[in-house]
Amino acid sequence: MKILTARERLQLVLSGQIPDRVPVSPFVQDEYLSYFYPKKTEVDRVYDALELARELDFDLIAKPRTLEIPHFLRKSFPSWKLGREKQVHNGRIYFRTTIETPKKTLTQVLVGPDAGVASAGVHLSTQEYFLKDQEDIEAFIEFMPEIDSETITEMNTITSQWRKALGEDGIAAPWGWCGVYNMVSQYRSIESLMMDVYEIPDLYDALLSKLSGQMVIYNAHLASTELECVGIAGNIANGAIFGSDFFSAHVEPYEKPIIDAIHSHGAYTIYHNCGMAKGLYSNYKRMGFTLWETVSEHPVGDNTLQDAKGYFGDSMCLLGNLDQVHFLKTASPHEVAGKTREIMETGKPGGFYIFSTSDFLEKGTPIENVKAMIEAAKDAGKY
Repeated sequence: MKILTARERLQLVLSGQIPDRVPVSPFVQDEYLSYFYPKKTEVDRVYDALELARELDFDLIAKPRTLEIPHFLRKSFPSWKLGREKQVHNGRIYFRTTIETPKKTLTQVLVGPDAGVASAGVHLSTQEYFLKDQEDIEAFIEFMPEIDSETITEMNTITSQWRKALGEDGIAAPWGWCGVYNMVSQYRSIESLMMDVYEIPDLYDALLSKLSGQMVIYNAHLASTELECVGIAGNIANGAIFGSDFFSAHVEPYEKPIIDAIHSHGAYTIYHNCGMAKGLYSNYKRMGFTLWETVSEHPVGDNTLQDAKGYFGDSMCLLGNLDQVHFLKTASPHEVAGKTREIMETGKPGGFYIFSTSDFLEKGTPIENVKAMIEAAKDAGKY
């Protein structure tokens, strides 16, 4: 069989075909990039990840966060005055955002560790939420602006630059402004959202319907660029919190239209839940995204690759699932290679599989182990 480029290999798997070998695509973001390149004063999830992929010879799925922040949290609009402030105190970064509407001023405070060069990759915790009460929700729904032409132009420019830079060495799968539940949980606390279903069901539906409708428009534009994939965050609405019935009624109806919109505009979808998921398998199959990552096993998740392969078959691609937290950082290169081959024996048959770690590579991971993983996976993954 012809030896394919990384881009060709990944596209074949995502389209349900068998490539020359299983793609090998460890998840790299700011933390590992800043660790691997300690002299860099800043790192980029596309350009520096591409440098790393070329150096270590793996199939890059670049996952930048550049387009994850919606237009209305980047700039002001009529009836929507945006204010932003950043402060650093005692090793922590605080981001304060205010939105002035004609009816209410909404305030959010995000906080996270000051991780230096790696700070851009840190997922921040919400200390104060925009939507504290019903009046906040009503103002948010009423005055939330639609995507503007300037944002659409920026999308096209940025994604075109990514496509040109990546060439045949990988694909871009940036996090989009989606999924609905992950994003709304940044605006209103998860505890409040869970009670809203019972206490203010009509307002809950209005809020998530408004967000879903706007995300359909936003991500349809994103999918119409030169991108191959759009990443969807699904780790908040996970199987440790919700059962299948609750998910079916209160999450799935708002997520699926976005997935359908991305597919209808020519891009694939990568849905990220890196933890508990087994109870939601039937929901995932109905939602119909292209690929689910990361099939995490105990103790981080409740899945096995064998069970997931058996359940989803050729209905969905899977990505995962070498433990990069407890195993990859502590095992010997020989042990890493052996575990990699074991995982490949399960994931490889029938295709619909991309080898990866169960989340992003962490600082302190020995380079010898990363190299052993990549080489063993490429060798064992040949068809």
